[in-house]
Amino acid sequence: MKWLSVLPQQCILLMTCLLMALEAVPIDIDKTKVKGEGHVEGEKVENPDTGLYYDEYLRQVIDVLETDKHFREKLQTADIEEIKSGKLSRELDLVSHHVRTRLDELKRQEVARLRMLIKAKMDSVQDTGIDHQALLKQFEHLNHQNPDTFEPKDLDMLIKAATSDLENYDKTRHEEFKKYEMMKEHERREYLKTLDEEKRQREESKFEEMKKKHGDHPKVHHPGSKDQLKEVWEEADGLDPNEFDPKTFFKLHDVNNDGFLDEQELEALFTKELEKVYDPKNEEDDMVEMEEERLRMREHVMNEVDINKDRLVTLEEFLRATEKKEFLEPDSWETLDQQQLFTEDELKEFESHISQQEDELRKKAEDLQKQKEELQRQHDQLQAQKQELQQVVKQMEQKKLQQGNPPAGPAGELKFQPPGDHKIGEAPKHPAGGDHLPPPGHVQEPAARTDQVHP
Repeated sequence: MKWLSVLPQQCILLMTCLLMALEAVPIDIDKTKVKGEGHVEGEKVENPDTGLYYDEYLRQVIDVLETDKHFREKLQTADIEEIKSGKLSRELDLVSHHVRTRLDELKRQEVARLRMLIKAKMDSVQDTGIDHQALLKQFEHLNHQNPDTFEPKDLDMLIKAATSDLENYDKTRHEEFKKYEMMKEHERREYLKTLDEEKRQREESKFEEMKKKHGDHPKVHHPGSKDQLKEVWEEADGLDPNEFDPKTFFKLHDVNNDGFLDEQELEALFTKELEKVYDPKNEEDDMVEMEEERLRMREHVMNEVDINKDRLVTLEEFLRATEKKEFLEPDSWETLDQQQLFTEDELKEFESHISQQEDELRKKAEDLQKQKEELQRQHDQLQAQKQELQQVVKQMEQKKLQQGNPPAGPAGELKFQPPGDHKIGEAPKHPAGGDHLPPPGHVQEPAARTDQVHP
């Protein structure tokens, strides 16, 4: 599964190394002498995240393509130019129906995910009328005009996007690290401005003392030199330094047995050197700087050893590097603390940019405060109007009471009955007719006189 192991590196060989089953040169090693547990044959090696925003989609496409026998065979014979030109992508038309169906499903899921991200982003700024189709154009790893099926164009776009993004990965990391260091220095200087003279001098002394303490470490071997590799051979692998053999060393550290040392396998070789300089328990040691140092070491070895610049080291390239004079007599290696990471002009430009951003944020905060105050003013005004209306209604009711008119309720009903000879809630009594009213047109006969004498 070689192609999975090179995801975090340059993706030019991403599809070339897809499923590559090349065997490394057989070497007899007594692994009982090697410290730790070796890699188990057939064991799945966990690959690090590429850092790409479409990393999961990329991995899922790779996993599905791995299952097609025809595509696997084409990959094993394809060269870089066939991949970069898009010729290999056309082989997608020949894969099985099951694989194409699964790829279609993955693409629909990815398009749905991107649309959801776009909506969440636009909703956060309270924008309306989102044109998802237009916004999808910013994603170059799939064909957004056809959101339902995975076509050869999608594979071609995925390869080119990953290649371009991963080629710039190291450059982006260096730029971010430089910003990190400048921000640290900016914050330190800003903090010093808040102190009086005595405390400022104390902080400056402490800072210089920590710098000196950090720089006081054992000699760091030149990455990739014989001395550096022999130290790994002895201390990490637990083998006799007098029996150091480059071919055996390569086989030991080709963790996934694919015949290459990839960037992660190379970076693992520098752990012993980095431990000489950085300790997470020490206040003066910055672990972010340690990872930058690791990156610099790996880049240096790649530049020295990787002849075809595919960011993978073959056994042949490795053995050829051990024959060079630089392998036996390397120059001294300068660590980060021995280098100037940025100039004063660069720091001033960075601080100017920060100041500009702070001004923009301050202006936005002021605008929001004004909006808040205006909303509060409108709220207070509405409350005052409400109280005025309530007062007017109250006065009108009192005026009606004074004039003898009972105040009416909201629907016009009387709030109390006018005075009479029946109680509130009691229907009036009707004479000679009980409690029932006579029907319409009925003429009531006069009551008999009690003083009339009958014969």
